[in-house]
Amino acid sequence: TRLHTQCLPFLDHPNLSSQDGEYQAPKKAKRRQAAGDSGSSNVFSMFEQSQIQEYKEAFTIIDQNRDGIISKDDLRDVLASMGQLNVKNEELEAMIKEASGPINFTVFLTMFGEKLKGADPEDVILSAFKVLDPAATGTIKKEFLEELLTTQCDRFSKEEIKNMWAAFPPDVAGNVDYKNICYVITHGEEKEE
Repeated sequence: TRLHTQCLPFLDHPNLSSQDGEYQAPKKAKRRQAAGDSGSSNVFSMFEQSQIQEYKEAFTIIDQNRDGIISKDDLRDVLASMGQLNVKNEELEAMIKEASGPINFTVFLTMFGEKLKGADPEDVILSAFKVLDPAATGTIKKEFLEELLTTQCDRFSKEEIKNMWAAFPPDVAGNVDYKNICYVITHGEEKEE
């Protein structure tokens, strides 16, 4: 949805501690889903405490006037601060209308929780990559991965490929560490080594 797409850059704001612009998968929600639980009405139970804190920091950055509600003016101001000037009123209204009412922190968190509900667990994503790595090296050749991503299924654009290599640069031999990609997709940050 447009609000999610526009809000992703806020998670990469320099005032936030450990974001790289990626969504963080709700680990507790995945465990409940695996156990057959359809979910709880308490959105806070979907996230780890550290994730809630990171989303709260993002919410605070977006809530420019600090009134506890994200408004059209807040969106306009924060987008302008990120260099996106002259955003049309209709676009801002469409983003605000994605919520069922005023966007307070609980609604904001719920919107991200709904977006993340179907995220695959790390082991599932890792298994998909392992199919492409029969020698079990933990890496895939950059050229091979790029060809797959630009010719199969939901094809990556040149810009998306460029962004991917910026986020996950191949080593000098042209190998891409897919275990790191899987970790970042599911945890939202690189592993501490």
